[in-house]
Amino acid sequence: MSELPSIQQLECFIIYGRIPNFTQAAAEANITQSAFSMQIKKLERQLGVRLIERSNRGSHLTPAGEHFLVDAQQWMNGLRQIVAKTQSEASRTPVTLHIGVLRSLGDVLMNQHITYFQQHHKDISLTVYDMTADDLLDALRNDHIDLASTHLLRADALKDYEKIHFFWDRMVYFAPAVTGLPDFVSISDIQGQPLVSYPQNDFMNTVIRDYFQPHGGMPPMAARLATPYAMMHYCCHNRAGALLSERLLHELDPDASSHPLAQELRLDSCTVYRKNHPKRISLLLYSRYTDRNPHSSYRIWRNQKSIQMDRYDGAGDGGALYGSSVTSYHIEFYPYSVFLRKRVCRSL
Repeated sequence: MSELPSIQQLECFIIYGRIPNFTQAAAEANITQSAFSMQIKKLERQLGVRLIERSNRGSHLTPAGEHFLVDAQQWMNGLRQIVAKTQSEASRTPVTLHIGVLRSLGDVLMNQHITYFQQHHKDISLTVYDMTADDLLDALRNDHIDLASTHLLRADALKDYEKIHFFWDRMVYFAPAVTGLPDFVSISDIQGQPLVSYPQNDFMNTVIRDYFQPHGGMPPMAARLATPYAMMHYCCHNRAGALLSERLLHELDPDASSHPLAQELRLDSCTVYRKNHPKRISLLLYSRYTDRNPHSSYRIWRNQKSIQMDRYDGAGDGGALYGSSVTSYHIEFYPYSVFLRKRVCRSL
């Protein structure tokens, strides 16, 4: 019987299939380029097939390499599932996940998720912290939390972390005490009213400031408040408006009246955790679940309205898309919707 390829060889080849550059792929595999090339050459010798075509201008997969890549990915995924299942069955030791939630995402959403998640994963308990963006970064780096549920942060902030997209969070204008607004409010409509925003050093304030900056700057400031709940309360009792998550608004009050933005603003929501984390299996279970909770009232409400987010190639018309460089995929707000894997957020 011929010698089988090693797992390291297959992992190196799969990484090259995702990053078709030997230098960058070796860095991703955390080995030298010469060691990476040796693993690929050993794999080709064992298979008796050239998988990668090399030249002075670069390298690329051969047709045989493209076919083998699909099979290798399927085999590795199957092996990971077997390992995860075996580890889960062999160890019934309860796992506690410490999860930080970006304050603007809303812990009310997390409270709904916890019950359903723990019904299906009884050996995993969750401790949830409501945090600012800066606090989330510090807590992740210092291992004070295992996972962050957050909007996409700075592009270079989390290079050593897995990032899994789970939602495009659409912002709307909430101003129940302001009358005479059109159904879809423009930036100039909002600039004509006092605005309630976050503290100046808050990540969300930066997002909102960047949204208005190309159009003459921020509206007059009515107040700066730390939480979306306080902002909602203020707007209900004062002639002022705020840019808030449509999803959070609906979960807090399904009858809350808000206005879609004519110049759309969406934020990329992700779960983030350290690569090779000792609780990686549990963290992956939680991250996969986040996109698949069928009990979200917002998800059901969006289904009833038959609203979809189709292929999105940019903000358009002065809108803003906060997040990754991804330009071609499809998201539907249905139970068990498409799970967009970590490559979707690789530019985080």
